[in-house]
Amino acid sequence: MTGIKTTGEKKLMFFSGRAHPELAEEVAQQLGVGVVPTKAFDFANGEIYVRYQESARGADCFVIQSHTAPINQWIMEQLIMIDALKRASARSITVIVPFYGYARQDKKHRGREPISARLIADLMKTAGADRILTVDLHTDQIQGFFDGPVDHLFALPLLADYVGAKVDREKLTVVSPDAGRVRVADRWCDRLGAPLAIVHKRRDKDVANQVTVHEVVGEVKGRVCVLVDDMIDTGGTICAAADALFAHGAEDVIVTATHGVLSGPAADRLKNSRVGEFVFTNTLPTPGELSRDLDKLTVLSIAPTIASAVREVFEDGSVTSLFDEQ
Repeated sequence: MTGIKTTGEKKLMFFSGRAHPELAEEVAQQLGVGVVPTKAFDFANGEIYVRYQESARGADCFVIQSHTAPINQWIMEQLIMIDALKRASARSITVIVPFYGYARQDKKHRGREPISARLIADLMKTAGADRILTVDLHTDQIQGFFDGPVDHLFALPLLADYVGAKVDREKLTVVSPDAGRVRVADRWCDRLGAPLAIVHKRRDKDVANQVTVHEVVGEVKGRVCVLVDDMIDTGGTICAAADALFAHGAEDVIVTATHGVLSGPAADRLKNSRVGEFVFTNTLPTPGELSRDLDKLTVLSIAPTIASAVREVFEDGSVTSLFDEQ
């Protein structure tokens, strides 16, 4: 006989960056584990230092970091955390990215543009990631950018069930804010048994975040419209879409999005909007100003969904089974 046999059991270790510790604690609580103590700080010139306080040798490691503002800092911190685990002889490294940074730059619209979503995937792979676990990518093809397994989770069941329990479904219309969201809106229609409408928009290619809404396709008059999107950044697109729906006779508008980026003028736009309710998940931290002052804002926890997926990955189960009913 050659070699040595071991009878050791698998070990799950859960790590968090500094971007959104509240979500990390929620996920850890759902898993019944603690977040591994980590020493992390910035040097005077902005460089990031990370060291784990426990050995990760031979463990299945899960590293969570939301790519919130300042986004470049937190992406870099996550890459450093992955590298530290690789050099600490982790058995496997799963990167949990509730919000995947640079996902909007997933293709070239014009010449001499980058495909930054691919670059982020390459950086994670080079750093040492074996698997990515993320929630509601901006486009599905980003899964193909990473050379390894990608577990793509969906917030649709969480958001749709919340809306369905609040609104008379006989009066509900699901609305896509643009042509790119039609497929997702269609899934909402199937889940809620509601008709579909589409807001046609045109974006100025030379001016960022500048949107002109043209027309509404579908019946919205006298209906409660639920606008579904993957993210809300400055709020311009979604508020313009809501105004178009009200102009076409909508009784009320509910806006739902997985990722509340909410940068720049978003706070003022949401406060001044006629929208009845904004519903997000906590993949990103909600700015304190909005969480305090905007009473029509609802934030649902994505932590149980992430925790269930982590458990399936660790136990060699099926992440897909979590969403089979879709």
